[in-house]
Amino acid sequence: MESTGVCGMEAATRGIVEGSSSPPSQDNLEEFKDLVNCTEEVRGETPGREDFQIDPLEGELGQSSDQSKEQNMFGKEVLLLMQALHTLATPEEKLAALCKKYADLLEESRSMQKQVKLLQKKQTQVLKEKIHLQSEHSKAILARSKLESLCRELQRHNKTLKEENAQRFREYEERRKEATLHFQMTLNEIEEQMEQHNSHNTKLRQENMELAEKLKKLIEQYELREEHIDKVFKHKELQQQLVDAKLQRTAELMREVEEKQQRERELLLKNATESRHKCELMKEQELQLKQQLTLYMDKFEEFQTTLAKSNEVFTSFRQEMEKMTKKIKKLEKETTLWRTKWETNNQTLLQMAEEKTVRDKHYKALQGKLERLEKLCRALQRERNDLNEKLGALQGPAKNPEEEGTGPPDPQPEEPLSQPADGEVEGDMEYAYTNTANLT
Repeated sequence: MESTGVCGMEAATRGIVEGSSSPPSQDNLEEFKDLVNCTEEVRGETPGREDFQIDPLEGELGQSSDQSKEQNMFGKEVLLLMQALHTLATPEEKLAALCKKYADLLEESRSMQKQVKLLQKKQTQVLKEKIHLQSEHSKAILARSKLESLCRELQRHNKTLKEENAQRFREYEERRKEATLHFQMTLNEIEEQMEQHNSHNTKLRQENMELAEKLKKLIEQYELREEHIDKVFKHKELQQQLVDAKLQRTAELMREVEEKQQRERELLLKNATESRHKCELMKEQELQLKQQLTLYMDKFEEFQTTLAKSNEVFTSFRQEMEKMTKKIKKLEKETTLWRTKWETNNQTLLQMAEEKTVRDKHYKALQGKLERLEKLCRALQRERNDLNEKLGALQGPAKNPEEEGTGPPDPQPEEPLSQPADGEVEGDMEYAYTNTANLT
């Protein structure tokens, strides 16, 4: 396909270059455009264009519009170049224009090489960044796995803690109920004992009051008796003078009375000592009851302290549970942050991969263009060397008649000599056009 396109281009350029003195006709230009279109079709099959092929799913309209635009642009460039070459009269000027075009192409190739080097550097940087991101991604995955394992362990620990807390709470409630029942039973027993002791104490008090009243009565009787005895003694003393006979009788009576009084006194003293002993026993019983009350009060205070301690333990346990819930919330926030970072890293990695694919395609296209430019430059250098040799060979015999003084050379023999040069120039131009078309 390329050989047919090149042959067509060669025929068209020969026609244009042979008629270099006259401007190109419309028919020649149309033929050249048709050949350019053919070369464009052939150029679509050349290597290096595969990366820039349009996806068939995008539609036939996009392909036709892009192809028409490329053909129009290439046709305009070729027409401008052909018109510029037709303005030149001699093949030397055409060669100079081609050399200038070649120099421009060399500069473009150098700039493209610089761009390729910059792109290679960017590619290395992107690869380094990709490796760094992959390492960070692996680290994030490891951290995520560790966090997931920690979360699972925390959940298990929380479940165990909840179960233990429930069991402890149940045991605590059972103990509290048992303690309250025991405390109520003990309080009831204490109240019953207090009531019994109160009733017994009231009885003892009543007995003591009765005994005190009896003692008062006895003391009053004794005082009355002493008064009566004093009166009797006075009366007897008065009667001693009067009645000496009755003195012995009265003395005996006095002795009997005194003995009775002593007996009564001894009985009263015994009763008093017994009542005192009973009072002391009652006091001792009261002390014992007070001691029992103090013991029960101490037990009640100890029970209250144990209840307070259990409440403190329950509050501390509740605080620990709140701390654990706060820690769990913090860990959940950290997991969400790591998850968002991982998602952003994945998105950046995907974007970098897409950019890398685009850059790789662009780099391959640039490499293809560089290879074509290098081939074109080599071909142009070869053609330039061949043309220089041919020009040197043509200029050598042309200088000999001028040195001999025979005048300028005959125009008729120059035409066949210049014709092959024009044909070679036309072939070089056709090759340059084909290479520029392949590059575009």
